[in-house]
Amino acid sequence: MSPERQTGNPAREIVSSPRVRRVVVKLGSGTVTDPGGGLRLSTIRALAAQLSNALAADGVSFVVVTSGAIAAGREKLGMTERPRTVSLKQAAAAVGQTSLMRAYERAFEKRGRHVAQLLLTHDDFESRERYVNARNTLLALLARGIVPIVNENDTVATEEIRLGDNDHLATLVTQMIGADLLILLTDSDGLQTKDPHRHRDARRIPVVENLDDASVLAAVGRRGSSAGTGGMASKLRAARVLSASGIPVVIASGLSRRSILDILGGRDTGTLILPRRTGKLRSRKMWIAYAMNAHGTILVDGGARKVLMEGGKSLLPAGVTGARGRFRPGDAVSIADRRGRVFARGIARWSSEQVDRGKGKRSAEVRTLLGPETPAEVVHRDDLTILPQSGTPESRKEAAPR
Repeated sequence: MSPERQTGNPAREIVSSPRVRRVVVKLGSGTVTDPGGGLRLSTIRALAAQLSNALAADGVSFVVVTSGAIAAGREKLGMTERPRTVSLKQAAAAVGQTSLMRAYERAFEKRGRHVAQLLLTHDDFESRERYVNARNTLLALLARGIVPIVNENDTVATEEIRLGDNDHLATLVTQMIGADLLILLTDSDGLQTKDPHRHRDARRIPVVENLDDASVLAAVGRRGSSAGTGGMASKLRAARVLSASGIPVVIASGLSRRSILDILGGRDTGTLILPRRTGKLRSRKMWIAYAMNAHGTILVDGGARKVLMEGGKSLLPAGVTGARGRFRPGDAVSIADRRGRVFARGIARWSSEQVDRGKGKRSAEVRTLLGPETPAEVVHRDDLTILPQSGTPESRKEAAPR
């Protein structure tokens, strides 16, 4: 791979080895499964060949986030359409997951590599202890040259604990292991100016510097795959999170036999979404912002918002104007201004009841009203992450910490 590396392209240099040492690769259902059902084994074999070559040539480590269990299960169960009920989805996933892992195992073993399976739900990211355990497991596997294959545990996930789609799962895994790059493989060769399935004059967008650019937003639409739950919009949500966290993202073709090698070789392949900040955000800050579900919202006045945004201070009760939802100390909460626009995420030290009783009070009043053991901070600065203002107010998937 190294002799094929191109130079002279500063944008592409940031995603070429040796700068990139740890990569997450995500394959969607439209890439890993055939339109008529069943696994696209040629894609899995090509992936194994590319990753094994990069491991051997440049020592790059990979985690694969894959869809395809439900689609593979449909074939085994004789389903002609995607299952709609939770029980049928979980049955298909349970049956299909074995076929999916067998395909990855065989493909990588032919290349002299071992794989490991990790099935995750949102609970594994919500709990800090489980989050750290999962991260340690992944890092231990990578240190031994093993390729982890990660999927959402559809057999037990309910709507309340679902991660939503594997683009979001890939984002969380990228943050979890401190990866240098996320590659999202799809059935097109990158972000297009128009829907390539409907417009023959569609053109690939090589580099995106600003995800809020009008041409980028106009190109996305709501295109998705009949086999999966994601689409180009969900990929750009993932890219928004990681870009603001200092991590580049490439959207490229999963049907090509060279996409990953070309990306790491600095070639003009797919769509590169540049990071908006230098340096990665601390893992714990990203965990607070994206891995935890908010149990409620704390409303603050303009003065408190300014102090939190500009001063890096803790949230004190004097600047709090109210609370929405019910939460306890230790729960994740959103922090919003008077108009309900969420601009931060944190871990509450007060319950929603305490917030209702102590809002707007000074420290001395709080101790008298709620007791001397009440923490001085409603949310401590070490447990608080500011979200970019470009994010959608109530969506943790569309905002990213800074």
